Amino acid sequence: MRQVMAGRGIRAELVQTKSCNRIEFRYWGSSHLILAYEHGVRRKGEMFIDGTSQSRLRDLARKITFLPAGRDYFEWHQMRTSARLLFVHFDPAELGPQSVLSSSSSLNPQLFFEDASLWTTLNKLRNLIENPDRESLPYFEAVGAVLMHELVRLNARAETPTRGGLAAWQQRLTASYIEEHLAENVPLATLASLVRLSPYHFSRAFKQSFGAPPHRYHTNRRIERAKALLERHVLSVTDIGLSLGFSETSTFTTTFRKVTGLTPSRYDRSVGAVPPRS
Repeated sequence: MRQVMAGRGIRAELVQTKSCNRIEFRYWGSSHLILAYEHGVRRKGEMFIDGTSQSRLRDLARKITFLPAGRDYFEWHQMRTSARLLFVHFDPAELGPQSVLSSSSSLNPQLFFEDASLWTTLNKLRNLIENPDRESLPYFEAVGAVLMHELVRLNARAETPTRGGLAAWQQRLTASYIEEHLAENVPLATLASLVRLSPYHFSRAFKQSFGAPPHRYHTNRRIERAKALLERHVLSVTDIGLSLGFSETSTFTTTFRKVTGLTPSRYDRSVGAVPPRS
């Protein structure tokens, strides 16, 4: 199901998907693109930008993605629920040289982020598409202009690194990728390429931002996930270790003890001994 509204330099399309079969979205063009998921949970799926796997996030509710012009986008998924999303296209050529998007040559993609101000503006576009009237088009174009300014400001904030560390968008992308690949050995070069840095500069900036080198941060996140699984008292120590990419229980035990000071079994017993809170 599709509803469309178009004005000078801006085109918005509201899409409702109901099928749980495999669905694909592809885009490459001269327009900037915003995708905003109002709701939707998928069983499995991936998003790719420029042929690189970027995210396998499952719950897409209130998530926004920005794709600058000239970037290759592909997403596939099989939904667990219905999905509702808004596509907004900005054509720099039609907007003219005075547009803030036309004059911005260094816009970067941002994947599955949340921003309250941007979401409020997108909701105004969505309401106009759902309830159009004779006066809708001028207001639609005005809201689109506001949205463009918010995008440029958001991109500028994301591009500003803190004290020699990674920019906010680089931190989000790196942390998200690590969370989605906890059970894998992620090469440093892979993480560096995601945020377009050399491995050397990425490693220094990552440590500045996260307080630990990439490999140690990845290991610590694995152990935090292991602790959460142990606290549920459902899986065995061996099964938890295997699910997090440890091929041997002894390796998992050694790593867990190095990080926490306890073996997994001892941690499991200590958690089980804590009385429930009232």
